[in-house]
Amino acid sequence: MVSQYGYVLLFAVFGLGFGALNILILSPLLRFTSGDQRQKIAYECGMEPIGTPYVPMDIRFYLYALLFVVFDVESLFLFPWAIVFRQLGVFAFADMSVFIAVLFLGLIYTWKRGALRWSSTTSLEAPLSSGGES
Repeated sequence: MVSQYGYVLLFAVFGLGFGALNILILSPLLRFTSGDQRQKIAYECGMEPIGTPYVPMDIRFYLYALLFVVFDVESLFLFPWAIVFRQLGVFAFADMSVFIAVLFLGLIYTWKRGALRWSSTTSLEAPLSSGGES
């Protein structure tokens, strides 16, 4: 048993050593270096940059990415469960049904809040109550 862990340790040492060798030793030797100051600016295309390269990202990109990750993880749980579905029984079917129902309710909630609508007027803020306030 210990010898099996030795192989894993040996593999990890060689992997880390290979990465360190490439980054610390080979990269400085093989990279292109130039004394031209124009190639050291941010865009390297010969034109002076105008403005800042730091542009704020729209929050909708993050929401779509987060939803993609959530449903990707769902598929990671769903495929192995489907392979051994017959051996697991009714209890596992109930567990997976609850898991899918919770994710489906989350999707409905996101949809109702307007997070999947891609327009310039998308607001993820809670709607204002129209209760007699002026």
